[in-house]
Amino acid sequence: MEKYIGLDLGTVTLGIATSDSLGFVHGLETFRFPKEAYSQARKRVHEVVASTGIKNIVIGLPINMDGSEGFRAQSSRKFAEDLSNEDANLKIYLQDERLTSVSAHKTLSDLNVSHKQRKESVDRLAACEILDFYIRVNGGK
Repeated sequence: MEKYIGLDLGTVTLGIATSDSLGFVHGLETFRFPKEAYSQARKRVHEVVASTGIKNIVIGLPINMDGSEGFRAQSSRKFAEDLSNEDANLKIYLQDERLTSVSAHKTLSDLNVSHKQRKESVDRLAACEILDFYIRVNGGK
């Protein structure tokens, strides 16, 4: 099975997860960057690509509940386009991420994780959920 990097892009954070050759997903980190300084976030992604050798990237696409796309979805699409332009060897996939942050918050709450730790972990966990869903739906292809 191919390996993937999963990303949950926010305005100041980037949740990062990876999958292994068995399809198991692991939270890597929540990378923080100055508000809308997406070039720094892309630089971190390129560092993860270089250190892991993983060229498949799944980026969460924040679609509204009614199926429309707003500013956040446009930001994710632009981020994906810029990553692809910076490295043509990357295979980038967009994955509907509706409710992943809500689910991540609920999971952390159910585990009695403190509010401070939740804030630090939610983006990484959302990246895990985005990547896990993509792998389950697409069979790791």
